[in-house]
Amino acid sequence: MRNLGVLPPWIVLDPLLRGWLLEDIGRGDRTTNTLLIENAKAGTAKWIAKAPGIIAGLPVAARVFEILNENVSFIAVTPEGARCEPGQVVAEIDGSLDALLMGERVALNLAMRLSGIATLTNIYVHKIVDLPVRLVDTRKTTPGLRLLEKYATAVGGAINHRMGLDDAVMIKDNHIAAAGGIKEAIRRIRFQIPYPLTIEVETESLEQVKEALEHQADIIMLDNMPLDMMHKAVELIRQQDSRVKIEASGNVTLETIRGIAETGVDYISSSSPITQSKWLDLSMRIV
Repeated sequence: MRNLGVLPPWIVLDPLLRGWLLEDIGRGDRTTNTLLIENAKAGTAKWIAKAPGIIAGLPVAARVFEILNENVSFIAVTPEGARCEPGQVVAEIDGSLDALLMGERVALNLAMRLSGIATLTNIYVHKIVDLPVRLVDTRKTTPGLRLLEKYATAVGGAINHRMGLDDAVMIKDNHIAAAGGIKEAIRRIRFQIPYPLTIEVETESLEQVKEALEHQADIIMLDNMPLDMMHKAVELIRQQDSRVKIEASGNVTLETIRGIAETGVDYISSSSPITQSKWLDLSMRIV
């Protein structure tokens, strides 16, 4: 069963949603406020898919309308994480027309963005679904949207890498350069981080893999390695310390991900499902 992801509580998301609504509404919706002077007329709207894909973000869209009017009813006709086809009804919304019209763009934008990410993620996942490896996302996200974009990758079937710099220690090439080597970087960090944070080290050569193993890294990332070197690195790590998790990263595309997975790594991290995804086209129609 695919992991559908877990949204943060509304106390975390509401300030973001309110900010995005304020950005769009400004000092007031000139069109809607003038058209619906009574501010009480009720109506019904349907969301229609205009392209095939995986639906994500409906709970967030529902919350957008709820912030504008708590009496709005948002019914997900197509379940979160399910596939949709062109012409399919995704959701039905009942409530005051002013709330429906003012919330339309923010709600649709979020759902289209998140559905696009979930759709491309799912395509990547299906390339390796029969192998004992998991696709993970990265921190290459849109500022302000990280929580939701990473939620969307989970809806698409991936799992989340660290959410931020405080989630885990990842010693990358620039950290290694700043510290003067992997050994020194691990030595400085190990006794200063709280339990149970792990230490991951990015490696680009077999020599660096050996150094990371020697100094007991918890996770070793094989970064931009040719497949033959990656095979050797995986074999070396498995022989010396079976507890160490192995992550591959760099040059991960729909064409290369299968070959990378076949090297025997535990995780493949890629920014592509987020950075290369196309919005899934959805539209709202007042009935």
